Amino acid sequence: MIEVQELTKEFADHQAVRGISFSAAAGQIVGFLGPNGAGKTTTMRMLTGFLPPSSGTASIAGFDVQDAPDEVRRRIGYLPETPPLYPEMTVDSYLLFVARLKGMPRSRLRAACNQALEKTNLVDVRHRILGHLSKGYRQRVGLAQAIVHEPEVLILDEPTVGLDPGQIIEIRELIRSLAGDHTVILSTHILPEVAETCEKIVIINEGRLTREATMAEIQGEGSLEQAFLEAIRLDHAERPVT
Repeated sequence: MIEVQELTKEFADHQAVRGISFSAAAGQIVGFLGPNGAGKTTTMRMLTGFLPPSSGTASIAGFDVQDAPDEVRRRIGYLPETPPLYPEMTVDSYLLFVARLKGMPRSRLRAACNQALEKTNLVDVRHRILGHLSKGYRQRVGLAQAIVHEPEVLILDEPTVGLDPGQIIEIRELIRSLAGDHTVILSTHILPEVAETCEKIVIINEGRLTREATMAEIQGEGSLEQAFLEAIRLDHAERPVT
């Protein structure tokens, strides 16, 4: 479903992503991990077509992100760290607006919005003003706009940042419920969240891939925290001194 090969992104004299390769199978939830500044957000922006790669390739459902960007966008739902909401709109009107922007046929608009509201448990607040909602509900609306056009792939960047423990559990359960119907790339700093939610992990550090493994493999070796720290340490240890 997602295939990344030698993906690289350079900004002037800075190489943010350095030839990473990984894959995600259909219906799988993949944890995308790394320290601050590792290149996670840059990678996700390349996958979603917001940034062109400097080199390498990435494909979504068989479509190359550079050669067929419109086809890729139709198949991706993206939730950035800050949901792209309009605070003066109601939940319902906002989702209809997003569905139109994403090319949903008129005959499917209302049904698609209703389905997104139901999946994200927003039916009871559909007529509320977005600016009046709590942080947790706004994150739910962010997820709803990501799935409203029924994409095959979801890319979620820190979907639980700033939430309280109860809200984190709610969003975690919601993400888990989307597996199977969607392939999910989940970027987060919260390792227990990944351990509870994901079937596979990809770890990058300073733009380099340092580990790709299933959660079963990780758990067979020890804890996710241990695997994460070892991947970061080994990356530094193996790097040549200049």
